[in-house]
Amino acid sequence: MNENTKKQLAEVIDAHRKTLAEFEENSLETIVAAAEAITNAIKQNGRLYICGNGGSAADAQHIAAELVGRFECERKGLPVIALTTDTSLITSVSNDYGYENIFARQVEALVKEGDILWAVSTSGASPNVVAAAQLAKEKEALILAFTGKADSELEQIADICFCANSQSTPRSQEIHQLAYHIICQFVEQNFTTD
Repeated sequence: MNENTKKQLAEVIDAHRKTLAEFEENSLETIVAAAEAITNAIKQNGRLYICGNGGSAADAQHIAAELVGRFECERKGLPVIALTTDTSLITSVSNDYGYENIFARQVEALVKEGDILWAVSTSGASPNVVAAAQLAKEKEALILAFTGKADSELEQIADICFCANSQSTPRSQEIHQLAYHIICQFVEQNFTTD
């Protein structure tokens, strides 16, 4: 391995460590609040809907899989839906109403008061995610946001916002994954002790 490669690796790892340290210092209460909100909503017959684009779409599906299936323990499946998975719906809505409406149209059809919309956008400004969050808020759902930039449009809409606060999208996504795994663990524990 050459010196330039070693330097690049060290820079990536150092940036990850700094983002992780900030998460540990500033965001643990937010993560616990998110897990409590999800638990309370589900226990009151609410549902959790998750949306995002690209890697955040994959995260939405990952979270849904952990909670509908299982994270670490046997328990009942939880009512969690990733709004990123129905390609026929996504392509028809984008064709007929525009890509910015792919999640809002699903929110219009599915989300009700007492539900949670978990909106993931590292920029905090993805138009389709913001539109979904605005509509879900109007429908009196709780908005949980995961962002990577402080003071974003999405953060302004959110009831609970975890901001990884990094200039690097990959570093934000790495911390998002750690945070949502912790949330999945806490939510699952709340349903295995019933």
